[in-house]
Amino acid sequence: MTTVTYIAAIAAYPAAIINNRKTEFIMKTNVGGIDKVLRIAVGIALIAMAALGMIGAWGWIGVVPLLTGIFGVCPAYTLLGMNTCPVKRNS
Repeated sequence: MTTVTYIAAIAAYPAAIINNRKTEFIMKTNVGGIDKVLRIAVGIALIAMAALGMIGAWGWIGVVPLLTGIFGVCPAYTLLGMNTCPVKRNS
């Protein structure tokens, strides 16, 4: 891989870790429980309304909240430094 590829990989996601010739992307969960449920519900509702013709093609944007809810990672939250996951406490 070239230096340009490494730079592009780091720019694409801030949590990129480079190991010798291999690039790994570690995505930390930053979407909490209630946030996940709401994202999935809104995503499904928008996709269903778009599929039924109730709203225009913009309804297919519901794929974004659906996937961020399913995977628990929101790139916008990462860029803004937000996290809705509960804090883990060491006892």
